[in-house]
Amino acid sequence: MFHRSASYLIRGLLPAGLLTLAACAPAPIYKPSASTVSATPTMVAQSPDRYASADVIWGGRIVDVHNFADHSEIEILGYPLDSSQRPKADNGGGWGRFIAVMPGYVESFDYPSGGLVTLAGRVTGNRPGSVGEAGYVFPTVSVAQSHVWTAAEMQSGKSNVSFGIGVGVVH
Repeated sequence: MFHRSASYLIRGLLPAGLLTLAACAPAPIYKPSASTVSATPTMVAQSPDRYASADVIWGGRIVDVHNFADHSEIEILGYPLDSSQRPKADNGGGWGRFIAVMPGYVESFDYPSGGLVTLAGRVTGNRPGSVGEAGYVFPTVSVAQSHVWTAAEMQSGKSNVSFGIGVGVVH
């Protein structure tokens, strides 16, 4: 009899606990539009006509900022986004580089090299360039909105609780 009631208790508490943990994650910062595509920068570079004028929500690590007379360009190494649209830069290699085009002057202090950023914008084409000595095709995105993530925001909503079976050592 105890076994059955414990089973019901566990079955009831486990889903509630998981929902509570999921509720702690911050909501996405940008709402996808009807024309938002889930293509990666590499996919756009390989099939530019297919994604012409598509809306994207991309993120990644800032590589460099270049300011011009009437706009700025930020080179970004793209990464997949989590459910809160934060770049998952610690999950192996990126999924391609792209150029974020922003109107006016962008202060490189506000978009520091190595910083993580998420943006919403529209694909405007591709541009040949290079990464080191290698030729590269960069998709370009006209940025409508952007957000540079702080360290605290990157940790926000991430649980320190893990579930598993076995023995572990925490340092």
